[in-house]
Amino acid sequence: MQKKLILDSDLLDITLNRLCQQLIEAHVDFRETVILGLQPRGIFLAELIHKKLERTIKSIIPFGHLDVTFHRDDFRRREIPVRASETRIEFTIEGKKVVLIDDVVTTGSTVRGCAQALAAGGVELVAVAALARAVAD
Repeated sequence: MQKKLILDSDLLDITLNRLCQQLIEAHVDFRETVILGLQPRGIFLAELIHKKLERTIKSIIPFGHLDVTFHRDDFRRREIPVRASETRIEFTIEGKKVVLIDDVVTTGSTVRGCAQALAAGGVELVAVAALARAVAD
């Protein structure tokens, strides 16, 4: 499969700035909101968004990593088991709003599984931000 450039660095920056503005509109000062990047590929995007948000609102936003290995819809169908990544959440999420950030959402089952697990853990609201929506095969 041939790679195709969808967003150059300038368009990516514009897209991330707009996404950050939408998150600010929804969460204002982020006092009750945390950001979790989904392992493994959502971490890079989450870190970019997190840094942009903190610079814009001039405040610290709790940031962590969430492993989604066991929430993937293909977890049990793979011949070779998927290796779990690190979950790193060094703050309380109970009663908070959580923004999950991933690079691509395909079917939505992974983020749905994560959202259900977080809701069971006492999270008030789960929102999802992704750079792209892929079409499932």
